[in-house]
Amino acid sequence: MTAVDDRRVHDVFENLVVPEGFKAELIRGEIVMTAGPDKVHNRIVQSVQDQVPSDRWERLQTQDVAFPGEESEPQPDLVVLEIGADDGPGRLVPSPAVTMLVEVVSRTSVHRDYVEKRSIYAAGGVPVYLLIDPFKATCLVMTEPVGTGPTADYQSGRTRKFGDPVPLPIIGIDLDTSRFGTLPPLTATP
Repeated sequence: MTAVDDRRVHDVFENLVVPEGFKAELIRGEIVMTAGPDKVHNRIVQSVQDQVPSDRWERLQTQDVAFPGEESEPQPDLVVLEIGADDGPGRLVPSPAVTMLVEVVSRTSVHRDYVEKRSIYAAGGVPVYLLIDPFKATCLVMTEPVGTGPTADYQSGRTRKFGDPVPLPIIGIDLDTSRFGTLPPLTATP
């Protein structure tokens, strides 16, 4: 894609009118529109948000994040940043201000969450990526981001089953997953 094309995509994305009940994200130069999440998804996000201490952390749902060097403006399910890390106006939180990003897998987001967003978040240096999968009933905590572009990744990853506590030392909690809802397994997931 050329610089002119990149600007056009960004301009279209900035001015896109998103129908009610949908969300739009810019993922590596492509505009991706998806239907709103179901109740299981929303309840999981709410549970995580409620457990992150609000006296130290901002917990922003569906907040757009800017990634330097990436043609991406994803809208994670939950953005966690230290209070005061980004007090500026606007719709974009710069990725260097972010401590943890949370995504809850949906039927249409499996590849994006496990592959594309994983490399985008690692390339942006986000210290913790928490991927919650209600189809597998697991939480994957990824830390130690390295690399740039599509080959960026997290060096460390640990999986916990729903019902087991998920240690998040950088946030200062053990996430209680015992009340996370599940969905019927998908036929093919990464």
